[in-house]
Amino acid sequence: MASPNRGRRDILFTVDVEEFDTAVEFGHNIPLSEQIDVSTRGLKLVADCFDTVGARTTLFTTANYALHEPELIRKLAQKHEIASHGYFHTTFEPADLLTSRLALEDLLKRPVTGFRRARMGFVDPNDVQQAGYQYNSSLHPTWLPGRYNHWGDPRHPFREMGVWQIPASVTPTLRLPLFWLSLKNFPFAFYKQLCRQTLQTDNFLNLYVHPWEFTDLSAYEKIPTYVRRHSRDALLDRVDNLLRYLKPLGEFSTMGEFTERLNKTA
Repeated sequence: MASPNRGRRDILFTVDVEEFDTAVEFGHNIPLSEQIDVSTRGLKLVADCFDTVGARTTLFTTANYALHEPELIRKLAQKHEIASHGYFHTTFEPADLLTSRLALEDLLKRPVTGFRRARMGFVDPNDVQQAGYQYNSSLHPTWLPGRYNHWGDPRHPFREMGVWQIPASVTPTLRLPLFWLSLKNFPFAFYKQLCRQTLQTDNFLNLYVHPWEFTDLSAYEKIPTYVRRHSRDALLDRVDNLLRYLKPLGEFSTMGEFTERLNKTA
């Protein structure tokens, strides 16, 4: 395992850009065009929030979404890093690692070096290495009932098969997850304090959200309340507040830049 540079604290506030298939997962029959449109509306709003605060980020996008919104992804790539979130969000095949990277590189005319699997699912490190990635941020080292149990896995970056594994952040002792559902459901003052403590202890903070969260989800009544709450303006306000709270404590960074610094200190 590697500890990030002790002289610097990196804030990695990342976005998983994808088709809004969460509605489909919970029983809504909506077309792909609506799934894309919902995510696009949210992505534009959260991107404006980043601009206002002066934060740069990594956008993990599915190739499917990017190919439906090529101009928007190219525009965002001028400020932020674009990484792969697989080809489709609903399905995954090992071959998607390479095909999604190549599709994004063809769209952007630049290298794509990072990957995160949808829903933080397991991906074989050999497959990630063979697909040409430098880092993988698919590990969530906590226990989520009904999803996965990675309680015993490392909380800090480590190399596996020549690829940096950069886990999502959890608190140091209890391993409370700091992901998107925590941002929505924890008391906000408590959540901010957990982020602060984790950043100061680990010297990096790896958080993630989804664009569709920043839209009005009230019409999708089959989606549970714990997923729909604090959407759109309420969530935008939380993110703006959080980013301003964290800004004096560290430096906003892309995942690719963070990986380059890990290479120098390893």
